[in-house]
Order: sequence, then C-alpha cells, then structure tokens
Amino acid sequence: MPKDPICGMDVETTSKWTAERDGETYYFCCQRCRDRFVSGETPPRAEPSESASRGGTYTCPMHPEVVQEGPGECPKCGMALEPMDFAAGAEEDDGELRDMTRRFWVSAALALPVLVIAMGPMIPGVSLPSWLPRSVSQWIELVLTSVVVLWCGWPLLLRGWKSVTTWNLNMFTLIGLGVSVAYLYSVVAVLFPGLFPDAFRHHGDVAVYFEAAAVITALVLMGQVLELRARRRTSGAIRELMALVPDTARVLRDGEEKEIPLGEVREGDRIRVKPGEKIPVDGEIEDGRSSIDESMITGEPMPVDKAKGDAVTGGTVNQTGAFVMRATKVGEDTMLSRIVHMVGEAQRSRVPIQRLADQVAGIFVPAVVGAAVVTFIVWALVGPEPRLAYALLNAVAVLIIACPCALGLATPMSIMVGVGRGAQAGVLFKDAEALEAMEKIEILVVDKTGTLTEGKPGLSAVHAADGFNEDDVLQWAAAVEHHSEHPIASAVVRGLEAKGLEAAEASNFESETAGGVSGDVGGRRILVGKASYLRDRGAEGLAPLEEAAETLLQQGHTVIYVAADGKGAGLLAVSDAIKDLTPDAVRQLHDLGLRIVLATGDNETAARHVAEQLGIDEVRAGVLPRDKQHLIEELQRGGQRVAMAGDGINDAPALAAADVGIAMGTGADVAIESAGITLVQGDLRGVAKAAALSRATMRNIRQNLFFAFAYNALGVPIAAGILYPFFGILLSPMIAAAAMSFSSVSVIGNALRLRRPAL
Repeated sequence: MPKDPICGMDVETTSKWTAERDGETYYFCCQRCRDRFVSGETPPRAEPSESASRGGTYTCPMHPEVVQEGPGECPKCGMALEPMDFAAGAEEDDGELRDMTRRFWVSAALALPVLVIAMGPMIPGVSLPSWLPRSVSQWIELVLTSVVVLWCGWPLLLRGWKSVTTWNLNMFTLIGLGVSVAYLYSVVAVLFPGLFPDAFRHHGDVAVYFEAAAVITALVLMGQVLELRARRRTSGAIRELMALVPDTARVLRDGEEKEIPLGEVREGDRIRVKPGEKIPVDGEIEDGRSSIDESMITGEPMPVDKAKGDAVTGGTVNQTGAFVMRATKVGEDTMLSRIVHMVGEAQRSRVPIQRLADQVAGIFVPAVVGAAVVTFIVWALVGPEPRLAYALLNAVAVLIIACPCALGLATPMSIMVGVGRGAQAGVLFKDAEALEAMEKIEILVVDKTGTLTEGKPGLSAVHAADGFNEDDVLQWAAAVEHHSEHPIASAVVRGLEAKGLEAAEASNFESETAGGVSGDVGGRRILVGKASYLRDRGAEGLAPLEEAAETLLQQGHTVIYVAADGKGAGLLAVSDAIKDLTPDAVRQLHDLGLRIVLATGDNETAARHVAEQLGIDEVRAGVLPRDKQHLIEELQRGGQRVAMAGDGINDAPALAAADVGIAMGTGADVAIESAGITLVQGDLRGVAKAAALSRATMRNIRQNLFFAFAYNALGVPIAAGILYPFFGILLSPMIAAAAMSFSSVSVIGNALRLRRPAL
C-alpha cells in the first residue's frame, strides 16, 4: 500500500486524490495533502523519537504539516505531537504527561527553599538563621537551582536549543534564553564575583537570581502539565466515538455462534446482537426487531425502531430486542470510522482567519528578542543603581512573559473542540474552511425530496367511485402495480400492506412508460395510471373522479386513476410526506436569521403547497440540476452568502457551487463528497446546529486571538518597565513566568467551553 508523500499515511490506490510527477503516480489521503504536494511544498519531518515504536502517525496541532511516525516533539514549536490516527492514539500512553508531572513536582520542591532563602530577608520579621551567612546560602541556591534547571528543566532547554539550531524560533527559544541568562549569570556571580563592575553590585555584593531561574522553570513546567492535560480533552469527542466500538462480535458461522475479535469480522458475516450490546459494524437486520440508541452518531436522544431490512450502524446501542444482522461494512468502511477520519481531517485543517496569527507569529520571537535587547540597553543607560542588575532582570522578564504559543493555539484548539462537538451532534464538517464559511451564510437553498420530505412517496388517500369499494380499488391497483418498479407503484403496495389487506394476483401485465399499467385481477381488466391513459383504452366515467382529484392536486398530491372493465372505479393519492422534524428545523433556521429558498424539480403546485405549510420564504419549482447551480450563482452575484442543502445526485453541482454545501447523510455518496458539511441524521435541524456551532466557534476563535494579542501587547511593555517611571512598578521574572504559563492554558480553557453548549 503506498504512503501519502505529505503526511505519510497509508493510502489505497483507489484514492481519487492523485498527482503525477516525473512519470510516477502519487496517491493522497485528502485534497489538502494533494494540493500541498502539487504546490511543491515539502513538510518538515520531525525527528523519530525513541517512542516511535508505539506506532501511528503524529502531527502538531499548531503546525499540521509536521508529521512523523510515533510521538515526539514538533521541530517548529517544540510542542508534543498528537496522533492523526486515533485507532493508534487509543493505545497512546501518557508518558510525556507523567514525565512532565514528575519534573514539575521535583522542581517545585527544590525551588521553594531557593525562593525562601532569596526573598526571606525582604519580608519584615523573617530572618535567616545565624549559621546561614550569605556566602553559604548562595551555594545552597546554586546546588538546588542547578538540579531544577539542568534536570527538571532540561526538556525546556533542549527544545529552546533545537529551535535556534533549526531557526524555528518559538516559545521555548524565549524560555531557554531567559532561564539560561538568569542561571548562568548567577553561577558566574557566585564562582567569580570579582569579574563584575560596581554597576552590578548592591551594598557591595553582586546580586544573584537563582530564585528567578528556579521558579520560572517550575512555573513553566506547571504550565506544560496543565496544557498537556487540557489538550487531551480537546480530542475527547473522537475518543468517545472510538470507545463506542466493542472489542468482539458474536458471529454465526458454519451453524455455530462464535465470539471473535472485531478485526476478524468480514463483510457478509451474520452477527447476533443481544439487548444492551453495542452493534459491532454497519449492517442490515435479517431477523428480529429492536429499538436502537443512535444518539452518539446522530445527536438525537430518542431510540429508533428497527426491523427486518433496516440498516443499523456500528457503535450504536441495541436496547430492547435481540436480532441477527448481516455485516455490510467493516473496518475503515463503517460510518463510525468514516466519521472519525473526517473529523480528524477537519480538526487539522486551518481557517482563513489563521493567516493573521501565522503572519504575526513569523516575526514574533525576533521582535521579542529585540525588545529584550532594547530594554537592557535603556535600563543600563538611564536606570537606577545597580543599573546593569535592573537591566538584566527586566530583559529576562521581557523574554519570559512573551507567549507565541497563546497566539499559535488560539485557532487550532477552537477548531478541534468545535469540530469534535459537531461530530457528537451528528454534524460533520469536511474542513475548517466550511466551519468558518457557515457563520456568514445568509440564504439557505433547499431541495424538497429527501431534504424537506421523507424522500419516498406514500399512499395518502383512496377514493372510490359510486358503486365501488375503496378496499377493492386499492387491492386491484396494488395487484397490478406489484409488477411495476415505479416509486408510485411501491407506495401503493406499501399502502395495501399498511391497511392489512390481502394482496391479489394479477396476470397479463402490461406497462406503458409515463402512462400506466394494466392487468387481469379476479376476472376483471384493471387499468391504473393517468386519466389520459385510461381514456385511450376506452375507460368511461372518469369526469367525477377528475373533479374529486382537483383538491388533492392543489394540496400537492400525485393522483392515479383506477378503472375496472372499462369503467372508472376510483383514484389513489400519493404524496411525499414532510418529515416530522422539518417544521421545527425551519423555525430554528428563521430564528438564526436565515432566508430559505426551496428549489425543486417538482411542479409549482406541489412545491408551493409544501412551502406554505413550512413558511418557506421563496419557491423555485420545475428546476433542473443545472438550474439549481445557476440559482446559487445568481444569488451569489447579488452579494449573498449561500448554503445549499440536498441529498441526491442531481444536487451535487449546486452543492459544489454554494459557499457551503450541506449533504444529508442519508443521501447519495456523490452529494456527500460534493458538500462541506454532512448531516448524519439527514434532517434540516442539523443545518441549524451547524450554523449555531459555526458562530460559537468563530466567536471563540476571535476571543482567543484577542486575548493572545492583548496579552502580549500589554505584557511585554510592562515587563520592560514602562510603568516604573510613573508608579515605581517592576514586573518580577517569576510573575512573568506564571503569566506566560497560564496564557496558553487560558486559551485552551476558553476553547473547551465549546464542549458545553447544547445543540
């Protein structure tokens, strides 16, 4: 199996995303990877780590172009990589979190006495023991801080060094520089105090800043621990979906019932599912009936009744009855696997609003280093005594307080949580661009059949002429229509079954395309079809039936006539019923301020009847597939942002042309491929959910970006000492370290709020 040259994932040779280079064909897992390959982009590969043997492909949440086999660190920002393949990720351990937690607690235990020794004399009423003179206390500080910086903080220093050698300057560049300056300066001050001029001395002694180096390291490690814990929660939606799959399945083979590992289930296997068990794979019920809890796939809390012939989805929960199903999709082909793959792709995609943050991040670290240099020079020239000591302290504070990670995480964290929350509610975003575009939609164009309605006609009325019985009319029509494959014929047959009537047999069946059908039933010659079809074959007495049909036609029903032995016997009304949930969905969409346009190939009468029932704003009836696309383009030329919701093959061009295409998950695959959003449940309430989630996510992103920009815009000048001339306030490097650590955590915490809203 070939590998995607961009992300390294295994790709089937049947993938539709391909590209040619130097006479060789390359296969890609998604369009994004293909586009990057065609543009000539070569992603930086992270160095393989010792833990790569754990398997799986990993990527950076801030830099999705960085991928490697196995966990490790991003060469651009130094952050821990996250799994792209959540099947592999499910086996991931918390090695880095445990390691960082251990280092944090050791650093906190050792940094505390260093802080007490250094700051104790400044607190009224606190004095060090007489047996602990300054010369001794400095050596204690040196030993304890050396353990904190050189062991506890070694991963931070290593990441900072890598960022410089690869020139991918990031948060760890600033941390490593700030901690190293404070630590090395203090070490030299203890070992060689005579090297320092008077400008570094206070009351004759050279000041040391071991407490700054130790406490900064401890606080940064604490920030890393909190960040790792919070980042794991951002992918909680996918992990919850993956946890739905049972480990085994009860398969019926060779006349025996065997419980086998899920990976050994094959397409076509017959599987028994008992009450309370999770359905292992996608399939179709062959025997039995039950109520299925599909809430984790569709977001709907009410169980769905299933019987023979109905489809069931892997990961959903069987509630009341036992049944036997036949597996139709296994492994990566199941709906749950496709959802996980789609959600993972969307979470790693980037929204256009991210470009601003990327541009700022590109110059952020050099600008901060420059600000630290300027701070040192200004304080060294015009600051109070000891000038150089103040200059060093404030320069370190500038380096420490700046946080490019808050800026880099502002968008990806919100996208990860928002897309995952959508998956839990049955709303699948193909990429982050669709998530952003949905926020600005003003008009929703909807198809009728399968979108507003059930998508299959049903028998709605039976009318018998004078001298005939309604049950007889229905039985005659069903007997003849039983031989037809037309959807209306199926509706008539289902109507007979719903009434509990016995089916009759028809012989000498004949069919005329777009006209009607005929046959012999119980010694009578039965004609079923349009009025013109019946007249052409000599049927009489149709005028009263046509008068009765007028009202039904005005209500959007399709009417077929029935004649027995050349005389009009009755008529049948067939209609595509509006989905029960559609009225509520239309109301929700109107509440969100969306204008709804119905575009359908049906006749004007049927379309307007449905629109009036639902309160739809505008109707375009009798439109062909290309007309729907032209309608979308017409609305867009008027300056409107347009979404299109549909489920059929004929909707695919319009779905692709719309600013956001929304496909019903119950519809055709080509419609789903053409859409930016897929609604698993297949009803319009999902559109309202998508719009609400998009608005909430984009609002969350803007909050994060504002916080990140505001934090750095205020923090760096304060750390440089801009408040000192006016208020005599200086920012300790330790306080700067605490603020820096919590800035990233606060961005992630704000993103996690997206998990809470009910959709």
